[in-house]
Order: sequence, then structure tokens, then C-alpha cells
Amino acid sequence: MAKLSFIHRFVPATSPGKPPLLLLHGTGGDENDLITLGEMVAPGAALLSPRGKVLEGGAPRFFRRLREGVFDEDDVRLRAGELADFVAEARAAYDLPAPIAMGFSNGANIAAAIMMLRPEALAGAILLRAMPPLKEPPAVDLKGTPILLVSGASDPIIPVAGASRLAAVLTRDGAALRHEVLPGGHGLTQSDINLARGWLANVAMPAA
Repeated sequence: MAKLSFIHRFVPATSPGKPPLLLLHGTGGDENDLITLGEMVAPGAALLSPRGKVLEGGAPRFFRRLREGVFDEDDVRLRAGELADFVAEARAAYDLPAPIAMGFSNGANIAAAIMMLRPEALAGAILLRAMPPLKEPPAVDLKGTPILLVSGASDPIIPVAGASRLAAVLTRDGAALRHEVLPGGHGLTQSDINLARGWLANVAMPAA
């Protein structure tokens, strides 16, 4: 495995023609956390899974927060840039096209931040339990970029209203957005897996 700027796991593709997935874990996860989920959502696709560099009480994250739901936006910008640079490194090292990010919670939020700050790094995104990572995101060109945003109807951490604000920003910037609200809370369910797998099956392979 190549030595890159993030500790990571890479699983090579076994089925041609599928977009690679960039797997972004939630708080307390690591590079192993979403591998099984990635295999269920995109069987045979290449999987790239970095570990967040920020520690909160020993728990890895992708950016700092000041408290629950309040982010250090300077750090969000810094870390989104670092992660976008890592994606470029990994694409060169593993000969990959632009990946589709699949993030959960903190991982979904950093994926949204990359979409807002370095949109060229990703071919699309599956945002599982995401909220706006920036209060005043810049306008960018996401025209036609496929994004699936999945919220939990009774999520106590990321209310649907917060996810809807994120949806509005992504729609403003031209993304081909699908926002689904599923029964349940912050945790993922089989319904999330089924929805993501079905959505991804209809996303075309990004150009190299």
C-alpha cells in the first residue's frame, strides 16, 4: 500500500466499470470502519478509506468542532483542503478516476465541505446524516454532480431541518441532488444501504 498523507486502506476493484468510493468514517471510526459498508453498497468497486487526522478525546475525526453541532470553520477549510490533496495523491498512486465520497456523520460533513471548497476532487457523494459544515459556503459549480443526502427522521444529532439547509446549498450550486428522509435516528440501517446501493447503480463511471 502506498505511503500517502493520510493513514488509509485501499481495496482494489474486482469489477470493472464501477466508480471508486472514498469512505469517510464518523467520529471515533478509522480506516477500517466503513469497508464492509462500502462492499455492501458497491460490490467490486475500489475502496479508498482514510483515517481522520483530528483527535477528540482520542477519537479520530476529520475536523475540529467547538461543541456538538458547532464547527471550527477555519479547521473545516484546512482539513477539506488536506483531504482533497490526499484524494489527488491516491488517484495517482492507485490509478483511479475521481471517486464518489460516501461519508457518515463527521465523514459526510467533510465530504460536503470538499464539495463546497474543492469540488473538482470528487465525482459525487453519498452523504449519510450530514449537516452544513460552513455557515456561509461559497458558491461553486456543482452542475450535474450526483449527490445523495440521507437523513434520519428522528436524528437527535442532525435534525432534518439542518440537512435541508445543506440540501438547499447543494441545489443552489447545481448538484443533481436527491434528499431522502428515512425512519430512524442517527445510526445507519439496512434502508440506508439499500438506498445507497440503488442510487449508486445508476451513477455513471466518472472520467479518469
